[in-house]
Amino acid sequence: MTSFRARLRDLQVLPDGLSGWELTDISVLPGTPHELFETWFDEAAAAGLHAPHAMTLSTAGADGTVAARTVLLTDLSSAGWWFAGHATSPKGRDLAANPHAALTFLWQGVGRQVRVTGAVTSHPEAGAADFRSRSAGSRATALVDHQSEVLDDLADHREAWSAALAEVRADPELVVPTWTAWCLAPTTVEFWRSGGGTGQTRVRYRRGGQEEAWTTELLWP
Repeated sequence: MTSFRARLRDLQVLPDGLSGWELTDISVLPGTPHELFETWFDEAAAAGLHAPHAMTLSTAGADGTVAARTVLLTDLSSAGWWFAGHATSPKGRDLAANPHAALTFLWQGVGRQVRVTGAVTSHPEAGAADFRSRSAGSRATALVDHQSEVLDDLADHREAWSAALAEVRADPELVVPTWTAWCLAPTTVEFWRSGGGTGQTRVRYRRGGQEEAWTTELLWP
């Protein structure tokens, strides 16, 4: 029987025929990583990639334990990258104890990856607006809450979710008090791209603080 390691080695990582990123002059890059990210995001969506707004959120708690999970990008503004959830969830507790995080976007179908790191702030009012904009099913899931707690019987969740669904449908203005929006204000944003026969290209935007201008630099992949 073929070993698991060998089976992994046989898997294709990127599609064939991808164009590379022959960036000979980094001065042609946009002035902010926000602009380049939006361009890449639109191109990923136009290529038909499923859920290009899905990202890995990595946090660390007060004791230094690192956790990662997939969440959805809810907005992009000059302030930063936005996502939402329960302030009482594991990620919320991590961010309360250590308000720094990293986001990773992998757009495998176009051979691109973006990494965003920086400080995170909580915005409950924006969270309330985000909650109201969600589908009834998503709001019902949030209303049930108990995220990451031990569940004795799946039927208990189904019953609670059905009751919550009826509640949010009856009151479209209902907002879960613990729901918040977070904004990650980046200090570094890295863009990575690979293409067939061209090798990898990696660019980093960095700055020391929110008032500083961005510096762009090529990195060894």
